[in-house]
Amino acid sequence: MEEFASRTGFALGFFDELASTNDEARDARYMNGAVVIAERQSRGRGQRGNSWSSAEGMNLTFSAVLCPAGLRAESQFYLSKAVALSVSDTVDSFGIESRIKWPNDIYVGDGKVAGILIENDLMGACISRSIAGIGLNVNQTAFDPALPNPTSLALQKGAEFDRSEVFERFYGFLTVRCKQLDGGDYGKLDEDYIARLYRFGERHPFVDGLTGERFRGTIRDVLYGGELRVEKETGEICDYLFKEIEYVHDRDGEVSAK
Repeated sequence: MEEFASRTGFALGFFDELASTNDEARDARYMNGAVVIAERQSRGRGQRGNSWSSAEGMNLTFSAVLCPAGLRAESQFYLSKAVALSVSDTVDSFGIESRIKWPNDIYVGDGKVAGILIENDLMGACISRSIAGIGLNVNQTAFDPALPNPTSLALQKGAEFDRSEVFERFYGFLTVRCKQLDGGDYGKLDEDYIARLYRFGERHPFVDGLTGERFRGTIRDVLYGGELRVEKETGEICDYLFKEIEYVHDRDGEVSAK
């Protein structure tokens, strides 16, 4: 990865261990396009306040510093789309069909292969700096049984991957997606995101995160601000913000909200 960074000219911080790559990437010395990678994180963070666990030397855990050009705060979900699509592009490039579970987890089948945590800084009405933390399961094949549905590239292909190659592909795709974002090509980001949206147009069980109501519904759209639009079996249309709705997975006949 160091040779790739030298060849392409972006700053790379590589560490054996960090508390959190997102925290390290906040240092002012990391400019637009810089990446912080760690083999181990003692306080890696995921969505919903969860921790992110990864076997040392098996996966990719890193944070990318992004300074989107003139991206207004109300349009920030397009940054989330660009990053999620970059990871999905990477997985797909190895012949593994991926889906994006709203808002930005990456799935293969019903297994989670990657998680993304984006933290934004504002300057006035625009996003001035973003830290995109990414955990991608590459070569790990044994996981904590407490995790609901993990998978990895190696489990999907039955072979070990060169992590440097995986990262280089990701960075190339990220560059392309950020150009679309900076160029205002929101239509392309919308089209590709919806095309890969996990469970889009299918009827599945959900749990309302505010009321606890369990219902069946169909994902119909993702709105400009990132809200998930779901049509309930009753025909009622509801728009949900992050943490306001939970997917339900059916494992071996047991239904649980995750």
